[in-house]
Amino acid sequence: MFAILSDIHSNLEALTTVLADIERRGIKTIYCLGDVVGYGADPKKCLDLVIEKTKWCVLGNHDYAVFYEPTNFNYGAEQASFWTRGVLENGQDGGRSEDRWRFLGELPMRQTLKANTAIMDFVHGSPRRPINEYIFPDDVYTNPAKVRLTFERVKHICFVGHTHMPGVFLDEPDFYLPAELGGVYPIIEKEKAIINIGSVGQPRDKDNRASYVYVNKDKVHFVRLEYDLETTMKKIMAVDELDNFHAERLQDGR
Repeated sequence: MFAILSDIHSNLEALTTVLADIERRGIKTIYCLGDVVGYGADPKKCLDLVIEKTKWCVLGNHDYAVFYEPTNFNYGAEQASFWTRGVLENGQDGGRSEDRWRFLGELPMRQTLKANTAIMDFVHGSPRRPINEYIFPDDVYTNPAKVRLTFERVKHICFVGHTHMPGVFLDEPDFYLPAELGGVYPIIEKEKAIINIGSVGQPRDKDNRASYVYVNKDKVHFVRLEYDLETTMKKIMAVDELDNFHAERLQDGR
């Protein structure tokens, strides 16, 4: 049994709530699909927790932006990346600062896991472009060719984040919301699926609760949790370099 997190975006309150739920369930192994930082006000504490609690993490586009350079970012996201970099560079944490930079610099683009009859790939964006390609639910209707081409890169199961919208893509192509699946997707031996696990720290499916999944006996369980988003919002708004929109959108899950 293991849990998968993604898109924490420096939201400490959401992350600690999710980690507490994972511990309560007795889950010992945690994987992360990236974007530990960006947008939020607690990059150092979130990095420290991910380094401590997860078995491994893959590279997200905001992690890349902080370590290297932001590419194709809007102004607010770009400014958040530069502010985050400054916070990490100016930390008075000794070895912890080095650990954070080493962690960001060594993040792989992809991980693969074999469990029972399942072959599972883990990326941030998509199987084709692991760091920054979005796969949106509407793509199954507006761009089915894109979805089919993406599935050509899928061996069996691929877990993704990036859009902050949880659900399951099948190669018909089709997309199912967690609610349509009763909150559980059963992994089938010969059925390909791309599973978006949603966002811990910045949900965008009009549900402001933190999102993550755990896998137990070939079943993927979607979990939503309320957290202290008011505190998170206040922290963001207290930082001049962070756009207030990053706080306001948390209220509506957008």
